[in-house]
Amino acid sequence: MLSAINLHKTYRKHAVQVPVLRGLDLHVDPGEFLSIVGQSGSGKSTLLHLLGTLDRPDQGEIHLDLARIDNLPAGARDRLRNATFGYIFQFYHLLPELSTLENVLIPQMIGHSILGWMVKARGLRRRAEELLERVGLKHRIKHKPRELSGGEMQRAAIARALVNHPRILLADEPTGNLDEDTGREIVGLLHSLNRSEGLTIIMVTHNRDLAMETDRIVRLTAGRVEDPPELAPTPSISPACT
Repeated sequence: MLSAINLHKTYRKHAVQVPVLRGLDLHVDPGEFLSIVGQSGSGKSTLLHLLGTLDRPDQGEIHLDLARIDNLPAGARDRLRNATFGYIFQFYHLLPELSTLENVLIPQMIGHSILGWMVKARGLRRRAEELLERVGLKHRIKHKPRELSGGEMQRAAIARALVNHPRILLADEPTGNLDEDTGREIVGLLHSLNRSEGLTIIMVTHNRDLAMETDRIVRLTAGRVEDPPELAPTPSISPACT
C-alpha cells in the first residue's frame, strides 16, 4: 500500500550537514498497525513526515498504491494530505479560539469552497459530532482547548485526523505528552479504529510496551531499518539420541 524506497534525507544548519536517513526502505500493508521505534535522532519523525508528503526526500521514492507521490506538484500533495492521510502529533495543534467541534471541522473547511461548505455543512457537522462521540467527547463539543485535559485534546486531534475518512493515519508520539494510563487509552482507541475500520496506522513511539501491542515493529538505526534478528537454527537430533 505504502512504500519507501532508498530514502535519503539530510538537514543543513549553516555549513553543517546532518544526515538523518541513509537509504531507508519500508513497506506497509493495508490495514496494518505498524510501530516505528529507535533512539532519538534515528530518523523516526523524519520518515513519518516524508511518508505523509509533509517534506520531500533528497533521494529515493515514496509510492502509494504503486504510484509515486513524493514528486507530485505542491497542489496535488496538498490534496493528498487532506484526503488520504490523517495526522496526529505529540502536540495537539488545536486552535485555542475554536471549540472542539470547530477544530475537528478544520480539514473539511479547507477542503471545500465557501459555496460547497454552505451546501454540505449540516452533513459534515454530523460526521464531526459522530467522531467526537466515538472518541468520548460528545459532552465537550462546545468547549475550548483550554478547558480540556491532555487526553481530551489528543482525542479531539484524533477526531480531526479522521474527519476526512483517511486511508492512512500517521501518529508521531501520540502519547508523548500524556501519563501512562491516558496514553494506553489513546492507543486502545487507535487499536479500535484499526480493527473496526481497517485503518492503516503508522505510529512513532518511544514506548516499547505500546509498540509491542501493534502488528509489527520497525526499528530505525542510523537512518535505516534495522534487520530483524536471525532465528537460531533448530538443532538437529541425531538418531543416537533418540
